[in-house]
Amino acid sequence: QVQLVESGGGLVQPGGSLRLSCAATRSILSFFFMGWYRLAPGGQRELVASMVNNDRTNYADSVKGRFTISRDNAKNTVYLQMNSLKPEDTAVYYCNVRESLRIYWGQGTQVTVSS
Repeated sequence: QVQLVESGGGLVQPGGSLRLSCAATRSILSFFFMGWYRLAPGGQRELVASMVNNDRTNYADSVKGRFTISRDNAKNTVYLQMNSLKPEDTAVYYCNVRESLRIYWGQGTQVTVSS
C-alpha cells in the first residue's frame, strides 16, 4: 500500500503559476505510470499529464506547452508545474500512480484560476 499526499493548490490569477506536489509514503521506483488528472465542476475527469517508465511524457492538448510533469525518486514525489494558467484550468487535481495491477489516488488539491 501507499498513501499519496498532494499539496500546492490554491488561488492564482490568470497567467500565474503553481507547482503541485504528490508525495508518496514509500519509494516510487516501482511505479511505471504516474499522472495527474483533473475534475472541473460539471465536467469529466481528464488526464492532463502522465509519465510512463520514468521517461515518456504525454499531455492533454489543452495544457501542452504550459504544464510539465516530473518526478524526484529520491523524494518519492511527483510534480506538476503549471504555467500560464487560465480560468479553464480551474479544477480539483488528483495524483494517480500505478504499479503492476494496483492503482493509487491522491486526495485531490483545488486549483482556482481567477482574477
